[in-house]
Amino acid sequence: MLNMKKMCIFACILAKNNLYYLMMYLEINIIENIKNAINVFTTLTVFTWIAAIAEILIIAFIIYKLLMWIKSTRAWILLRGLIVIGIFVLLAYLFNFEVILYIFRSFSYLAILALIIVFQDDLRSGLEHLGRQKVFAKLIPDIKLTKTISKESVQEIVEAAFAMGKVKTGALIVIEQNITLEECERTGIIINGEITRQLLINIFEKNTPLHDGAVLIVGDIVKAATCYLPLSHNHSISKDLGTRHRAALGISEISDSLTIVVSEETGNVSVCHTGKLMIMKDEREMLKLLMDLIYGHEENVAQDNSVLNTMKGWFK
Repeated sequence: MLNMKKMCIFACILAKNNLYYLMMYLEINIIENIKNAINVFTTLTVFTWIAAIAEILIIAFIIYKLLMWIKSTRAWILLRGLIVIGIFVLLAYLFNFEVILYIFRSFSYLAILALIIVFQDDLRSGLEHLGRQKVFAKLIPDIKLTKTISKESVQEIVEAAFAMGKVKTGALIVIEQNITLEECERTGIIINGEITRQLLINIFEKNTPLHDGAVLIVGDIVKAATCYLPLSHNHSISKDLGTRHRAALGISEISDSLTIVVSEETGNVSVCHTGKLMIMKDEREMLKLLMDLIYGHEENVAQDNSVLNTMKGWFK
């Protein structure tokens, strides 16, 4: 019993001495690191300081935008799970659990590949959202593949939307722009009819064969009806919005299309563009918005193309 007490006392003394030397070592290293950091900072030029600050701001901005994008998708729940796994792996590293670390290293590459496959839709929508930013749109102008809808057809759509809103007839109209919507077109019934107020109202009339689903408009043609649209995965959307509004937001998130929604419950007319839902007060407001989104964009594209043609002439 006495020997056991002596061994415990000896172990405590040894541990105390080791802890003292460890603290001394860490203190010396910290002081040396601080001195090295001060020497590095004093040798930096003004340009280097500006570059370093700019780099920090750019990284912070990218991280902020990335977190804001993740928060609006299913990846937000995944991120919380990854944080828990990261803490678990850190504890395994601190306690030197070799088997757990080996298993994690073995499956990490497969896990990354699995995440890319599972969240391919979110990644694609994120890249498309990045490509639609005005800065990149100026650098790489759009190539217009489809005919632009005429102002007369836009007027017909606006009148039809508010006429259906007055009697609370639900409607979902998608106007294709630069990004083709052939996948949605294949899910519907081909119409290929001229855009008129009467045709649109008749399509969405209750208890008719074509009223369920969306109408796709390409140029001045009602291309198809009863089209299925992808639903939005944005968790910040109000719970008051139904499936029709979620479908309108979903197609606007993955394309540059304009989507007109008429609520069957309230009769409100809304326009969806780039993942944003805007409720229209009257026909004049809606007509002005559509004109700005369609023809304002066309003018910008025409200006970009003229600049490119001028630059090409310089190098001939």
